Amino acid sequence: MKKLSEVYKELGIAFTFPIRIKNEMGNRTYYENNDGYWCKREYDSAGNEIYYKNRDGYWCKREYNSEGNQSYYKDSDGYKTGTPRPANTCEGKVVEVDGVKYELKTINN
Repeated sequence: MKKLSEVYKELGIAFTFPIRIKNEMGNRTYYENNDGYWCKREYDSAGNEIYYKNRDGYWCKREYNSEGNQSYYKDSDGYKTGTPRPANTCEGKVVEVDGVKYELKTINN
């Protein structure tokens, strides 16, 4: 992955360290400092961190149940806990109807 500071330099965009990017919910999605350290994060629609990766190659993935509790965790060191959602679920996918986007959610009966 190319560091954001490198992209800014290529585009001639002025910046200062640290670089902090947040999403619309205020969650930090990217951080980079002047020592070359960077990390990026992704979140689900509830604001739960679902992916993390840093400069050193470490990453982790998380899944959450409908109550917002972590139900699955896996990282680059090989640690796993919980049960991942089946790949055939549509939960989290976005559909667009008449120009409006909706995120699908599983409803337990």
